[in-house]
Amino acid sequence: MNERYKVNMNPRLPYLREKTAKLTSSPGVYIMRRKDSSIIYIGKAKNLHNRVSSYFRENPDHTPKVAAMVSNVYDYDFIVTDSEFEALLLECSLIKQHKPKYNILLKDDKGYHYIRISDEEYPRITNEKNTKQSGKYLGPYTSGAITKEAVNEANRVFMLPTCRRKFPQDIGKGRPCLNYHIKQCMGVCRGRISGEDYRKTVDEAVEFIRSGSAQSVERMEADMNKAAEELDFEKAAILRDRINAIKKASEKQKIINSGVESADVIGIAEYPDGLYISVLMYREDRLFDKAVFELPLPDGGEDILSHFMLQFYYKKTEIPKNIIIDHMPDESELLIEMLEEQAKRRVKLHVPQKGRQLELLRLAKNNSAEYAAIKNDRTGREVIALEQLAQSLGLSKPPRYIEAYDISNLSSESMVAGMVVFEDGRPLKKAYKRFTIKEQELQNDYGSMREVLKRRLMHILTGEGDEYFTRTPDLILLDGGKGHVNTIAPLLKELGLDIPLFGMVKDDKHRTRAIATGGREIQINELRQVFDLVTRIQDEVHRYSVSFMHSRHKKKTYSSELLTVRGIGEKKAAKLFMKYKTIANLRRATPEELAVTAGVGNDVAEELWRVIQEM
Repeated sequence: MNERYKVNMNPRLPYLREKTAKLTSSPGVYIMRRKDSSIIYIGKAKNLHNRVSSYFRENPDHTPKVAAMVSNVYDYDFIVTDSEFEALLLECSLIKQHKPKYNILLKDDKGYHYIRISDEEYPRITNEKNTKQSGKYLGPYTSGAITKEAVNEANRVFMLPTCRRKFPQDIGKGRPCLNYHIKQCMGVCRGRISGEDYRKTVDEAVEFIRSGSAQSVERMEADMNKAAEELDFEKAAILRDRINAIKKASEKQKIINSGVESADVIGIAEYPDGLYISVLMYREDRLFDKAVFELPLPDGGEDILSHFMLQFYYKKTEIPKNIIIDHMPDESELLIEMLEEQAKRRVKLHVPQKGRQLELLRLAKNNSAEYAAIKNDRTGREVIALEQLAQSLGLSKPPRYIEAYDISNLSSESMVAGMVVFEDGRPLKKAYKRFTIKEQELQNDYGSMREVLKRRLMHILTGEGDEYFTRTPDLILLDGGKGHVNTIAPLLKELGLDIPLFGMVKDDKHRTRAIATGGREIQINELRQVFDLVTRIQDEVHRYSVSFMHSRHKKKTYSSELLTVRGIGEKKAAKLFMKYKTIANLRRATPEELAVTAGVGNDVAEELWRVIQEM
């Protein structure tokens, strides 16, 4: 039984079980309430009896969050529906209405933005944060940067006035401003443009914001050709300049050109305390809007994507033709039914494997990663690297705490190992460990690796050691291929430890090539962030183990020279190195100090001092 559930045992359980025993097996929605009747959780069920019973059974296996919720349930209500789909819609509606404590609730990262077309005789197009002023509004949008850019671009392309003059009362008063002279304003103040022509231009600018550049250019080219045929060369020239401005703007905006006509791209990035989800909304082949949400980490086996999409799209009228995601959500059939019901047409959920849509998915995940990085004082590359590493290795979540091991030796001498630790994609040097090989008399990398890992893993089981040595890593990486993995995998099983284990494979030039499992290799060359992270880990553990091996080898070499002095044996040589650590410190010691440390007479100390100076 869950420990937290034991502590918070609910005295109402007998009543709740008795009530649930009589509950219908029809689909519907259940509403959990506290003693004061406040709603704390709303859920849907294909079978109300089975689903609600699972909360109140005798030996529950709840996650902490569910256990906490159940301990607060005083009573519950239910609403029977005709189908699971109806239950889904009702659940979404009730969650939005009541916002229960234990339901996953969307929290947008900022307020909404709007594009306003004022109701003046000569309307202006502006970016607004609310709808308090009179006029016509486009939106709401979640990205103020995108709405601001759209407004600026439309005003620039269609040469609409952005000054503070009031029209028509200020027409003919004063000289045209700088914008007119640099051809960024049509010059309404000069009085040569009728109100009708001006409003038509504003309508075209609004349509440009809605539908994008491609349709606008096509329509304007037809109008330009018609004006030229009618010998209205002034109008044709204006349209020509407008078309060129649109094309120039499009060139500047190539970075957000999607290559998809209508799609939402949903990218998820995980950080230690939660998730960030970005939705990039593309319409008419360009980025139309962006939204970012912060959510708590999923509890147990919950599919966060399914929960998010149900809440995000419920009651939305603007549903794209395609929704690009990194995996198919648990309730995909119900979700598609809801989307198509609202859109009144077919909607496709797509998990791309290659091509432009996969690039857009990575862009959305990168966007989420940058927000997560800011939250946790990390870089977006580090967040994405751990996300992609988890996905490549089939891990359930990004490995925050990674241990890596390497064996170094010179033949059968100075056999050692190094352990480095990376936490959240960065080296955690205070957790590094060094090992001397004790059980292997001859060079044996596999045997040495098993000895080192067994000594290290026993600290997890016994709880003896510092905070790092008793911590269970999220991932173990061995500097070697499948042979190393096949050596250590049985050890993990023997000790009853379930820790993901992989090898880091190098090519013939000693550069990182792939990640090894017990039977195959996983290529990571195309995943730049993953490749860079694994290369850093592999280089660092190799550097660390080799430096330890060289220091050990030097001590052994120097120790053998000390043994040439009559009266100095292995124990006395060891005392000297234990005291002075390095040759430089030994050279600075006086004969008298050497005599005291080694426990020898003055004659032996003088000879020892001369040998040390020549080392």
